[in-house]
Amino acid sequence: MQSVSVITLGVTDLARSRHFYGEGFGWSPVFENHEIIFYQLNGIVLGTFLNAALDEDMQRRGSEGNAAFALAHNVADREAVAPLIERLADAGGTLLRAADAPPHGGLRGYVADPDGHAWEIAWNPGFTMDGEGNVLFGT
Repeated sequence: MQSVSVITLGVTDLARSRHFYGEGFGWSPVFENHEIIFYQLNGIVLGTFLNAALDEDMQRRGSEGNAAFALAHNVADREAVAPLIERLADAGGTLLRAADAPPHGGLRGYVADPDGHAWEIAWNPGFTMDGEGNVLFGT
């Protein structure tokens, strides 16, 4: 079975991160303490973990390198992309790329959370989305 159960992002300030994910995406934590906050998403859990605590948990020293990656949040229709990007920027994010049409179609833009994690906000006509927000590749 192909699956991802939890994605954990290292952050420098839990309160600032909580504001971004709460006010920007409108997500509510299902658990939080002084080091980590968990959000229940559709089928997976997103964790925001203080960098030092995450490094300790991984037995890694100072997060030596950063691999390039982006998380994606797909929306049900084209008209939802730009307003969500604006709301995320207003909640403490940094606009990386305004909404525009990529060569393969659809609409997308990028916002970084307060710790620099890139989020693609996208509508892709080649994906279907069910009522629970689950995205399926193809139609």
